[in-house]
Amino acid sequence: MKDPYVLEFLDLKDNKSFRENELESALLEKIQEFLLELGRGFAFVSRQKRIKTQTSDFYIDLVFYNYLLKCFVLVDLKIGKLTHQDIGQIDMYVNIYDDLEKSESDNPTIGIILCTDKDETIVKYSHINSKDNLFVSKYQLYLPSEEELKREIERDVLNIETRGNI
Repeated sequence: MKDPYVLEFLDLKDNKSFRENELESALLEKIQEFLLELGRGFAFVSRQKRIKTQTSDFYIDLVFYNYLLKCFVLVDLKIGKLTHQDIGQIDMYVNIYDDLEKSESDNPTIGIILCTDKDETIVKYSHINSKDNLFVSKYQLYLPSEEELKREIERDVLNIETRGNI
């Protein structure tokens, strides 16, 4: 899985206060570009796919089918930082989707959480780390400038040096 996805084609750079449904709408308006960013073999299936439990309705943001992998791919969009609740949610979506939608000839459903920031500790210690079909990827609304890249590299070097002195 890619990490990060670059969604510069959405032209949301100047709007830092958009909501998840606005991100979803922007992605669907530019679905061809988004499919290219996802990679080969993706076909769009559904938006806000409703799945039901005995007492609740849930809505999966985006559903794709990858004909190369022969499986459904569920995408949960998150504005902001990844939480452990997000991981539990995508895991539940994948399990329900496998039970209700997947045919016997399909491979297990894949779940992807797209978020603006991910805490590697949460990823490391959650069950997402032990599953082959759940992924967390960051997305960026634009490619960083040369100055932003330099600051990021300097911050990474400082973090590496700090860990080496522990």
